[in-house]
Amino acid sequence: MTTPNPTPIDPRALGKVAVLLGGFSAEREVSLMSGQGVLAALRHSGVDAHAFDLAGHELSELKRAGFARAFIALHGRFGEDGTVQGALELMGIPYTGPGVLASSLSMDKLMSKRLWRAEGLPTPNWRQVRSAAQTEAALAALGAPMIVKPAREGSTIGLSKISHPSECAAAYALAAQCDPEVLCEQYIAGDEVTVALLGQGEAVQALPLIRIVVPGGNYDYEHKYFSDETQYLVPSGLPAAEEAGDPAAGRAGLPEPRLPRLVARRCDDRRRQPPPLPAGAQLLARHDRALAGAHGGAGGGHQLRSAVPAAAGQRQPRQPLARRRSPDRSPVCRAVKP
Repeated sequence: MTTPNPTPIDPRALGKVAVLLGGFSAEREVSLMSGQGVLAALRHSGVDAHAFDLAGHELSELKRAGFARAFIALHGRFGEDGTVQGALELMGIPYTGPGVLASSLSMDKLMSKRLWRAEGLPTPNWRQVRSAAQTEAALAALGAPMIVKPAREGSTIGLSKISHPSECAAAYALAAQCDPEVLCEQYIAGDEVTVALLGQGEAVQALPLIRIVVPGGNYDYEHKYFSDETQYLVPSGLPAAEEAGDPAAGRAGLPEPRLPRLVARRCDDRRRQPPPLPAGAQLLARHDRALAGAHGGAGGGHQLRSAVPAAAGQRQPRQPLARRRSPDRSPVCRAVKP
């Protein structure tokens, strides 16, 4: 993999840009947060950007309204699963993010895991279930604790961690409320490290590894988007050779990133930083998504760092967004537009 030098872009050359946000999925709230942050960052950079909520507009209106490009800030189904990507392809409108096939595969956890397993990548064991009885059988096979979740949702929506057969029926019902395809997965205790990739083919570029640390290891909806206790550590704390992507360290080499490093939350307090990850720790492929959501934080409202990279060494300004969430802070799976 190589790391190309980014070419400066004249914002005026991009034309009229639609920021697709909101939509119909259970992750609508997260999409509105992300989309408003993206919109503010693009406008700040001089781009003629406009919000376009699929819950209030037909996608076909993009052509009639003269949009030249689309920035996809949709989350979940009908946003990250290849459906919108396919429609944009047919309309001839360039868009951000992966294409139709990659989006479809990454949104479907069952298909992702089958692909990883076929390619020899280690991933936690799993079972696809269609009833509470099959969920109980999966618990006996995979062991406790076990994760039960919808196959095509994100943001831990509809997810349960169970340890006893008596919990299987409720966990299955919660997941099935979001998706008829339900996944039971072996629980792996360990640290969470994530990496974003830009580009494709030989030109793909890896951004810095990010280690996610949350109280009690529970990276749920609250800690993903609203809590100020969540830490994102860059560097991640992996041994130096693995952090740099040395193939001899046991994983595929990654290029030295040239985009600005993300600023870790609350990393100025060294006493709160967890210890480095041990050398030789096993890395498992667990999840893949086309677009990550915005971290909000508590206090005066959601906060989102600018979506447009600054020059090297510059800190990203934080854009205050309007607070919007249900009183119990829990997303609800809802009927979606067919």
